[in-house]
Amino acid sequence: MQAQLETLNGLERRLSFSIPRDEISKRVDARLKNVAKTAKIAGFRPGKAPLNIVAQQYGFRVQEEVLGETVERSFGEAVQAQQLQVAGYPRFEPKADAPAEGDFQFVATFEVYPEVKLGDLAGRELEKPTLSVGEAEVDKTVEILRRQRTRFDRVERAAQDEDRVIIDFKGTIAGEAFEGGSAENYAFLLGKGQMLADFEAGIRGMKEGETKDVEVRFPEDYQGKDVAGKTAVFAITVKNVAEPKLPEVDAEFAKALGIADGDVTKMRAEVRKNLEREVRLRLKARLKESVMSVLIEAAPVDLPRALVGMEIGRLAEQAQADLKARGIDPKLVPFSPAMFEAQAKRRVHLGLVLADLVKAHDLQAKPEQVKAIVEDLAENYEDPTDVVAWYYEKRERLAGPESMALEDNVVEFVLGQVKSVEKAVAFDELMGQQG
Repeated sequence: MQAQLETLNGLERRLSFSIPRDEISKRVDARLKNVAKTAKIAGFRPGKAPLNIVAQQYGFRVQEEVLGETVERSFGEAVQAQQLQVAGYPRFEPKADAPAEGDFQFVATFEVYPEVKLGDLAGRELEKPTLSVGEAEVDKTVEILRRQRTRFDRVERAAQDEDRVIIDFKGTIAGEAFEGGSAENYAFLLGKGQMLADFEAGIRGMKEGETKDVEVRFPEDYQGKDVAGKTAVFAITVKNVAEPKLPEVDAEFAKALGIADGDVTKMRAEVRKNLEREVRLRLKARLKESVMSVLIEAAPVDLPRALVGMEIGRLAEQAQADLKARGIDPKLVPFSPAMFEAQAKRRVHLGLVLADLVKAHDLQAKPEQVKAIVEDLAENYEDPTDVVAWYYEKRERLAGPESMALEDNVVEFVLGQVKSVEKAVAFDELMGQQG
């Protein structure tokens, strides 16, 4: 087989190659003889039809199959001989100016993996987030746990912020009802920004049983384009006002959190233990993200369009699966490749850099590292021993822990190269909560 390689734009390559016609003919004849052994052709018993009759009925399909298989195999041999790393899938086409007779001639257009060159990390600075868990952080977490168990008690007073209100409302614009402008027994927390400010302001001060017309102006950038920038009048009836009641931090509260004997001191110790683990994981995730950003900046590289396109497809599929899991029809949510392009490019870029870095510095996950991660993950369950056994029952279940160990090795390597500066992080910022 003869092959000629051309460099097009950037990472794109074109490989022209030929396949001897007699080679295809021999393989087609051999394949037809096998087909003839079981072929069912009208007028003949199975496997008894003459070869020329079999060729008339199956010859074209068999030649297509043989030619396709031979083209792919020949391409594989050619790129191996040229020591090329193909990114994505090649596009095969018959050579446009090939003569009708003689050998089959094809052109494969494809991209190759870029060469990754990691720049000097020694001159780069990286912030290493830190946070110590103390009594104040435990107090905040206990308060959050209390809020999660809030009970609402009916009151006869006027509604105020923090109350849960249940209302009926009917909205009109210029006297006409509009889609989504009406509901019955609608519950929400007042003062939390769950409704438009004008709407909440109108309800604030109303009592159970009261009805009131409230004028509400929709923002110009409101998501409902039909009502954006318009003013509506809502007829609102308050059906229930309930004030929040947080549970006391006592034995019953401790039991609700899994402390069998209701010991509040034990409960706080358990909260602290879980909080320290969560803080450690979040700090680790934030540090990893910073390390990955440093690697991307230190190793600019051309990205194969084929790999980016494949990653966009994967991200779109994940997004659709997530919508389905939440009971939302993906067809109702318009998806565009542009929505995922930046994320896809980042992931492809990181994948290329990490693969080169791991290979160059032997950063593969070690069995003892994987085991330690599995045991740490298992600590979240009632019987850690069973969870560890589950991970090791099937090889593919270790893929996640192995990936985590590999990332840990990369982070450690980069931290050993760059100048790291510790930076304290606020508890609320790290946990994504307000005090």
